Amino acid sequence: RQADAFSKVMQTTEGCLKDYDSLTPRLPKTGETIHGHKFFIGFGGKGANQCVQAARLGAKTAMVCKVGKDSFGNDYIENFKQNDISTEFTYQTKDAATGTASIIVNKEGQNIIVIVAGANLLLNTEDLREAANAISSAKVMICQLEVTPAISLEALTMAHSSGVKTLFNPAPATADLDPRFYTLSDVFCCNETEAEILTSLAVSSPADAGKAALVLLERGCRVVIITLGAAGCVLLSQAEPVPKYIPTEKVKAVDTTGAGDSFVGALAFYLAYYPNLSLEEMLKRSNFIAAVSVQAAGTQSSYPYKKDLPLDLF
Repeated sequence: RQADAFSKVMQTTEGCLKDYDSLTPRLPKTGETIHGHKFFIGFGGKGANQCVQAARLGAKTAMVCKVGKDSFGNDYIENFKQNDISTEFTYQTKDAATGTASIIVNKEGQNIIVIVAGANLLLNTEDLREAANAISSAKVMICQLEVTPAISLEALTMAHSSGVKTLFNPAPATADLDPRFYTLSDVFCCNETEAEILTSLAVSSPADAGKAALVLLERGCRVVIITLGAAGCVLLSQAEPVPKYIPTEKVKAVDTTGAGDSFVGALAFYLAYYPNLSLEEMLKRSNFIAAVSVQAAGTQSSYPYKKDLPLDLF
């Protein structure tokens, strides 16, 4: 029965973070104090963001994650339920607080973020084993690095061995990433900053992204996507090992926080529900959805629902 219940799940193993957003005219320099003009608290965490975006597009989703046994953790579980996300594998612990992120956004919509992972780091092997049937019956599983890398690697291994399509978002990036992350990733998706950390190559243009993507592809990924913010993304695959640049439409950004997660969540949705679309078309649609998200403030609060998007995206 459980396998049937999760036959369409986009399964994500990742953290939940309570976001503290401050809006300022510009980002402060080291040691500088400046005035902000708005402050608000919202829901975040890369995996949670990605799961919420996929769910709002119509995906049947579940989270494998851990939050604190505190008010933020309780709020997060309720938030998942309100977004029609399964909380069967959302665990609570007394041993750590729910993760938090401090975010500062300037008037151009650019941001800087500091996260304190908290309960995310306590997700463990036993938790994954409890979710094993859901993971093995998923269409797509996303992993990131806000939980311990060993747990993300274990989850990817479980999914990969069951033939589940794996989408790995190596964030926050680390230069000494275990080589198995590449070989276990059907789709390896990072932004330009993460690509620089992983390859030691400067990435400031689509051409640069193509060179970095080739390095990552040679490490064993099947598909590499490097996102470039407002410039779109670059695609490279084992099947077509020539970089393909996919631009996105220009919009007035209000807040870019979580735009990459909107993109990844949308991509997971298309991989699970529209597998016959070309990857290029999936990325064009994911670019569009991420561009919608930057035109509103906040992270999950900016993510669009299917009913608010053009019909030709579905």
